[in-house]
Amino acid sequence: MTDFLSQTYQYLRILHFISFICWMAALFYLPRLFVYHSVAKIGGEHSEALKVMERKLGRFIMTPAMLATFVFGGTLACVPGVLASPSGWFHAKLFCVFLMAGFHGFLMKMIKCFFADERPFSEKKFRVLNEVPTVLMIIIVILVVLKPF
Repeated sequence: MTDFLSQTYQYLRILHFISFICWMAALFYLPRLFVYHSVAKIGGEHSEALKVMERKLGRFIMTPAMLATFVFGGTLACVPGVLASPSGWFHAKLFCVFLMAGFHGFLMKMIKCFFADERPFSEKKFRVLNEVPTVLMIIIVILVVLKPF
């Protein structure tokens, strides 16, 4: 098994990057949809269309991409020598990834709120929340590329 993992390391990395990019794209887009949905007329055509878009984005893109990111990332961590002695950067990255997963869960809850015609936050608050995945992504990329500690 370890030989197989070593031989497929580059392909696993590619799949991890692709799934992470897909996950991030959805995490960037969904809060933007919430900005528009928070000001849409309840029961209106625009609101109903946004409900469909939000649900499909969450169910068919965001959640599968997150799961694939975790599967490929976890598999990469099992490749011999990759984490021979995990240092602080890796633990910090994992912490940020789990924060991102928590944010993902929060967004899924917001989908349910909007589906029930609730408006949990203002347009302005959703604009601020739209920046959370960007900040976390920047930190994760810096940690992975620079391995500062």
